[in-house]
Amino acid sequence: MFPTPIEKTSPLTQSTYKIAVPMVLILWLVPIFAVTLTSARSLDDILKGNFWGWPTEIMLLENFNAVFTTTPMWSYLWNTVLITIPTVIGVLITSSLAGFALAKYRFRGNVAMFSIFIGGNFVPFQILMIPVRELTIQTGLFNTLTGLVIFHIAFQTGFCTLFLRNFIKTIPDSLMESARIDGASEFRIFIQIIVPLVRPAMAALAVLEFTFIWNDYFWALVLVQSDSVRPVTAGLNALRGQWITSWNLISAGSIVAALPPVIMFFLMQKHFIAGLTLGATKE
Repeated sequence: MFPTPIEKTSPLTQSTYKIAVPMVLILWLVPIFAVTLTSARSLDDILKGNFWGWPTEIMLLENFNAVFTTTPMWSYLWNTVLITIPTVIGVLITSSLAGFALAKYRFRGNVAMFSIFIGGNFVPFQILMIPVRELTIQTGLFNTLTGLVIFHIAFQTGFCTLFLRNFIKTIPDSLMESARIDGASEFRIFIQIIVPLVRPAMAALAVLEFTFIWNDYFWALVLVQSDSVRPVTAGLNALRGQWITSWNLISAGSIVAALPPVIMFFLMQKHFIAGLTLGATKE
């Protein structure tokens, strides 16, 4: 059975594992440590080239206070909330309905449509930058929160449908047949049977989508140009000055921007793990 527990592997594998894990952990934590340390530096300290040494003056509170008082950080965060929450809700609704239809109904074109959902996940979204930008300009959605929400839902529905369809496929058809005999409509079957059974998978998907949409930088840069609708990822880039870049403020802003997805994960950790392991074992 794969994967083999590390205790049952060869001594060489165990030694390699014990060496590799701390090394990978350190490599992963170094950038985070550097950003945190930079957020506590003064601008003079950075201009003198002290990037990795201990700050000569700790200005952690001052830098975080400056981020919220001298930059539009509150506006950036609120814009990101207005983009992320409707997108996650919209993606879960559309993908669950599409996944239910593809998993439980037989109709002409079912396989072809499912193949389109799968194939769309392999299309690099960077090549769609120009046509999508032109489309938003022509439809009046350019530089609007609505435009970002619509296109995020459109681009994420394919993967989420594939994800949920595979979970819904494992639900026994006998449950639906029993509900139909009792007179339940198809929509009621979906709401009262399908959704509760795939709730762990939807929770896991919500965490993944929240993190991805919150941290999106590409579409925020392509489809937005004004501070009034700019999300936090593009807003951090806008904090760079023409002559001098306040890396201490950008680092402090980066930590603020990274906190909501981390908090979201820990709040939904139980459901996230349950969703990823749903169906992994058989009774």
